[in-house]
Amino acid sequence: MPPTTAGRVVGVIVGVVVVQFVMLVAFAWPATRSAPRDVPIVVTGPQASAVAQRLEQQRPGAFDVRTVPDEVSARTALTDRDAYAAIVTGPQGPRMLVASAASPTVAQLLQQVAQNMSPPAAPTVPVRDVVAADPDDPRGAGFGALALPLVMSSLAAAVIVTFAIRGIGRQAAAVAGIAVLGGACAAALAQGWLSVLPGSYLAVSGVMALAIAAVAGVVTGLVSVMGRPGIGLGALVFMLIGNPLSAATSAPEMLPQPWGEIGQWLPPGAAATLLRSVAFFDGAGAGTPLTVLLGWILLGALLPVVGGLRGRRAETADNGRNEPALVP
Repeated sequence: MPPTTAGRVVGVIVGVVVVQFVMLVAFAWPATRSAPRDVPIVVTGPQASAVAQRLEQQRPGAFDVRTVPDEVSARTALTDRDAYAAIVTGPQGPRMLVASAASPTVAQLLQQVAQNMSPPAAPTVPVRDVVAADPDDPRGAGFGALALPLVMSSLAAAVIVTFAIRGIGRQAAAVAGIAVLGGACAAALAQGWLSVLPGSYLAVSGVMALAIAAVAGVVTGLVSVMGRPGIGLGALVFMLIGNPLSAATSAPEMLPQPWGEIGQWLPPGAAATLLRSVAFFDGAGAGTPLTVLLGWILLGALLPVVGGLRGRRAETADNGRNEPALVP
């Protein structure tokens, strides 16, 4: 076997093993290390300070507890997505308010916390769901299952557009058309047949269209700059890293840090957070994830321009080398 061929084989073997290792770490590590870390909670009432101290003693570092003036402020913190739960203290004892729509996983954890707050032989602390998850998807399994197919189909769309269509403008038009139509179909599936998302159909389909455009546009742009390796890089960033760090099945605060926060700056995590905001919270907390998706879409629009400039420079250089030398 020639040395160059042997080196290529070794390189492929090492590359595949590295990809497998990254996949195992990206998917298994967050799942096995899932635990609450600075989950925002608000407390109010005469025993608010005592409750905050008790939570810190029972679960150090698990909750980020903030005191608010009254129950109205506590409910507002939930509906504005500033907190996952509120503990209201009073003469009749504490009560817990949760927003399971923000994360069914966190809501279930908080219900266990509420049970542990009650002294032995005392009534269990009542829990009320202020912003409930979809009744057809109370555990959020269907919602979480939307993330991976959306990313995979967007990657497939980028590959098809790259090899089937030539020209920056035509590729951009194809990505935009796929995003709009794909978002509309995905929203119809999620809200109709699967019934896992409430809210405005236009808003939900718009979020899904943005997610598709972000992934497909960037991967198409990477191919224009890097060639076929751009597909691998896009799959690595968006599917192998972005999908498990999206926290679509739990919450960013349940992942090891800083990975939970990093996941929110990638399209899968931003799309999941934005979907929750528009479907359950009337758009509350939508600003940051919307900005993230628009930023990736802008990057996807700029990359083909960079690729086109590089191609022109390479063509000019080749022409210069091929020009016959002038004979004096």
